[in-house]
Amino acid sequence: MKFAKKTSRPRNRRVSNLRQRRQQHLLDVKVRSRSATQHRNRRFFVLASKLALVTALGLGIYLGAREGAKRFFFDNPDYRLNTIEVQTDGALPREQILKTSGLHEGENIFRVNLAHVRDALQQLPQVDEVQVVRKLPGELDIKVIERRPVAWITSEKQISDPFASDAAFLLDARGVLMKEKKLLPEYLGLPLILGCSGESLESGKIVESLEAKAALELLRLSTRSFMQTRFQIREIDVSKGYCLLVTDKTHTQVTFGFDNLDVQLQRLEKFLVYSDDSKQELATVNLLVQRNIPVTFAKPPAEVINETIDPAETPRLMKAVPVHEPPKFGTFSAVKPSSSPAPSQKSSSTKAAKPHISPSPVEVRRAVPNHQRKKNNNGE
Repeated sequence: MKFAKKTSRPRNRRVSNLRQRRQQHLLDVKVRSRSATQHRNRRFFVLASKLALVTALGLGIYLGAREGAKRFFFDNPDYRLNTIEVQTDGALPREQILKTSGLHEGENIFRVNLAHVRDALQQLPQVDEVQVVRKLPGELDIKVIERRPVAWITSEKQISDPFASDAAFLLDARGVLMKEKKLLPEYLGLPLILGCSGESLESGKIVESLEAKAALELLRLSTRSFMQTRFQIREIDVSKGYCLLVTDKTHTQVTFGFDNLDVQLQRLEKFLVYSDDSKQELATVNLLVQRNIPVTFAKPPAEVINETIDPAETPRLMKAVPVHEPPKFGTFSAVKPSSSPAPSQKSSSTKAAKPHISPSPVEVRRAVPNHQRKKNNNGE
């Protein structure tokens, strides 16, 4: 049996030795690095060209738009500011608003920075909110909402006229101090907070003392329907440091603590209802006490009026003086003999009657005021 002769496959042999392979690898690296550098340079040049083109295009668009905006808007006489409308709900004058905002008619309306105008007006102590609206082609509207003062505040313990005092400031509900140049008549009837010496009072500053904050809270709570008509606060003294001494329009003095003012007002409301039902006026109430609250009542108006019209007179000193000058002692007067003499006297009827001394008459006196007698004596 014949077997076919097996042919041997060529083995996976290297066609080059190690030295040749190293030389071939070095040649390949040199060729690849040169082509990669050229390719990289080509890509960088293309990218730089595109970037320069985009930059030039963007700069051209920006300069063109700027020049167009300047020509059609900022330098256009049609958009000149001709009207500045100012609206305010208080006493802030128009001149002060324009001076603070830096606005003046004639400038271009697009050159006005609305945010800057708003921030400048917000710096005024009496300004609460500001709205600035640009209306084309040449109008600018400014609406100012001023702070509403709710009270006067001063560091002094007594003040007669807050309008004329430099130590008195207006105070709004948020505690911002104000010093108005133009005072309105309704400011005179505002409550007065006295004795706030715990901090320095300056215009535009917010009060931080506990006494001032408690006084503002009391004013806010007292604006309820019943308390607003029955208990109208006129003065709050905070100088004691531990309480609020409040005087209302009827001169009732009520002492409040700093805490739980709403509860204290509820208790005061009960006393006011009781005084109205009993037709009496409260004089003093001390709400610092939780139980057995000390209360005093004022005198009725009729009694006060009677004491004013008919005051009690002081007793006058009286002294008796004679009506006429009494006769001098030792004078004699003749008396006629009796028509029917006694029997023992019949024998001596022929003799003359003996004279005798007449008794002095009773002195009659009348009462005259002592001060009148002194006046008469001085006149003599």
